[in-house]
Amino acid sequence: MTIKAPDKKSFWKKGWLLGLLLGVTATIMIVLASGFMIDTTNKDVFCASCHIMVPFQTSWKEAVHGGNNPQGFAAQCVDCHLPHGRFLEYIFVKGKTGMGDIIQNFYVDGAEVDWAKLAEKNRLKFTFESACKHCHYNLTPPGLPSGGFIAHRSYLRGTANKTCAECHPHVGHKNMIETATQFFQKKEVAKF
Repeated sequence: MTIKAPDKKSFWKKGWLLGLLLGVTATIMIVLASGFMIDTTNKDVFCASCHIMVPFQTSWKEAVHGGNNPQGFAAQCVDCHLPHGRFLEYIFVKGKTGMGDIIQNFYVDGAEVDWAKLAEKNRLKFTFESACKHCHYNLTPPGLPSGGFIAHRSYLRGTANKTCAECHPHVGHKNMIETATQFFQKKEVAKF
């Protein structure tokens, strides 16, 4: 009685098919999970799950961009605070910013931060011009006051050397500095 050796071609064929099936399944799961995670982490509720972001969510809700407008439209945090255009840049900045926010949530005492100084120093780093233009593509809408029309006209011509956030520093968060300062002072008082 002879024992027949396994057919090497058959083994490799089955191995490749199994590997291909597992690879396709894993790819589909990763893509679906990535889409779910991106969508989940794009919401203000997720951002405010970090204690340090709570007052910023509060001040955003009171602002025009947080839904306090006649249309009731609310931009999400990522609509202003992530670049728009290239997907890889978006994902990279999203990951970098998110990791920074998580680390700060554990190590930064909000009561010790000079929020006004920090906002002035970093405001333009965290508000992207491409994000503003993504929603505000018509910079000369009907009803725009003449001063706004003139400012936007020079911006559109390329003669204004300012970004959107330089001319509109507080549109995303109403009374942000005051809200953050009060929030963290109350937390300090509650500790005692």
